[in-house]
Amino acid sequence: MDKMITVQNTINAAIEKVWDVWTLPEHIMIWNIPFTDWHTPYAENDLKVGGKFKFTMASKDGSEGFDFEGVYTKIEKFSLIEYRLLDNRTASVRFENLDTKTKLTETFEPESKNSEQMQEQFCKGVILNFKNYVENFKK
Repeated sequence: MDKMITVQNTINAAIEKVWDVWTLPEHIMIWNIPFTDWHTPYAENDLKVGGKFKFTMASKDGSEGFDFEGVYTKIEKFSLIEYRLLDNRTASVRFENLDTKTKLTETFEPESKNSEQMQEQFCKGVILNFKNYVENFKK
């Protein structure tokens, strides 16, 4: 598939903090939600090339949900994470150090079941929730 969806945001936090919160399961379970009526009850993350990840995302009422899982294909600490999902779609997350801020850019191949607009909105919701969590999380 040639079409890619890109979502980005600038987080008011140092790149080290952004990287840790993005990659540690105890944080992923808190920020990895697109809407307030969703949650991530399970997260595992083996952050290395060939390592697997699996995040269970679901509506709190149990009416919708899915496992977001795949394998890491490239890791450059504080810079880039690339991965392949189980359905062979590819994605990347770039981290750009802007001194006291970090620009995060996520790019992914859309799946065919849901509209690209819905997938983009879903991803924007997750990234915004991530930004809010990082900016309010005290180490």
